[in-house]
Amino acid sequence: MGRYFGTDGFRGEANNGLNVEHAFKVGRFLGWYYGKDHKASIVIGKDTRRSSYMFEYALVAGLTASGADVSLLHVTTTPSVAYAVRTEGFDCGIMISASHNPYYDNGIKIINGNGQKIEAFIEEQIEDYIDGKIAELPYATKEDIGCATDFSAGRNRYIGYLISIPSRAFKNKTVALDCSNGSASAIAKSVFDALGAKTIVINNQPNGTNINTNCGSTHIEVLQEFVKNNQVDVGFAYDGDSDRCIAVDENGNIVDGDSIMYVCGTYMQEKGQLHGDTIVTTVMSNLGLYRALEKKGIKTEKTAVGDKYVCENMMANGYSLGGEQSGHIIFSKYATTGDGILTSIMVMETMVEKKMALSELTRELKIYPQILINVKVTDKVAAMEDKDLLAEAALVEKELGDTGRLLLRSSGTENLVRVMVEAETDELCKTMAERVAAKLDKYKI
Repeated sequence: MGRYFGTDGFRGEANNGLNVEHAFKVGRFLGWYYGKDHKASIVIGKDTRRSSYMFEYALVAGLTASGADVSLLHVTTTPSVAYAVRTEGFDCGIMISASHNPYYDNGIKIINGNGQKIEAFIEEQIEDYIDGKIAELPYATKEDIGCATDFSAGRNRYIGYLISIPSRAFKNKTVALDCSNGSASAIAKSVFDALGAKTIVINNQPNGTNINTNCGSTHIEVLQEFVKNNQVDVGFAYDGDSDRCIAVDENGNIVDGDSIMYVCGTYMQEKGQLHGDTIVTTVMSNLGLYRALEKKGIKTEKTAVGDKYVCENMMANGYSLGGEQSGHIIFSKYATTGDGILTSIMVMETMVEKKMALSELTRELKIYPQILINVKVTDKVAAMEDKDLLAEAALVEKELGDTGRLLLRSSGTENLVRVMVEAETDELCKTMAERVAAKLDKYKI
């Protein structure tokens, strides 16, 4: 965790925690850093927040002032920026988005030349430049000043790439898509229509302030209700920048990231496509997933929370599939980041190939009851080191034994401490989680 950059970029309330001067300086540094021995070329995408335009212009000003040329994808998804970087030869990519956060937040995600989250040492140097610990960088002059050009064609190439992935069409399948009034609104329906599905889209009318508002993957109940009332085969909900996906089966039941990894992972194993018979998860994945995968002979590796860490593990070991319970799923054959639309395509392909409904594909997976309590605190570092909290956590872990587990962690992007408990009953989960959360009362905002 850096001073500004968390597990998913530099994020904060627009013009409060993250302002245009920050964005300008990020642009200034990246343009200089990548332009030391050649003219830097950088691609930018943004989500539908009102402030995304403001940050786009600030970044462009900083980048071109340092001599970089900028290609603008405009409103697009985070994975499309990663795709453009690795296929079009850009030095790096920038996505302006706060993902699933409310519209008044925003963020700057930086993607390296391999299409992965930027290295921590570069983030540290950007932070030093923002804080004045690095001498002022030279401005480009005369013909060395950079320029910005339209690159909406890059988004169309990404759409074409997604359409090329499935081996079968989705004819005779009715699919509901909740686009969260975010980036998927510009892409998802085109992909599913081209693949032959009867596509019904909701929450695809962004106005700058309705992104993630009572819609998308963080408000899955909206899609659940829609699926139940409209007799569709499956539903998919994305977040603001479409790097995550949560599914809903034909009965309106939630199929989260853990369940998606089970469905796709077991299918990939059957096809001989699951390298090392291993799936990479984070520590947040459900005990039920591990036990179900073990029965199928599938091994798992656990990382810290964040698709960045999942991706690092996958790339280091050549694994094919990994992800998070929250819906960030990485299929390394096709992408270097979580990709919500790609994930929904892979679930659809599994359904079509196996000729099974999503409810059938998840039948053998028994998810343990789980509760997550998010406590807003004044100082998450001090809270996580509190002796009373740690003592109570140790006691709860001992009482749960091998029939459940406790996970205590601070958020990588907000002033939150998260208390997660899995146990055999909902009541036991609630009791144990509340016991631990109560020890945070002294730090509550």
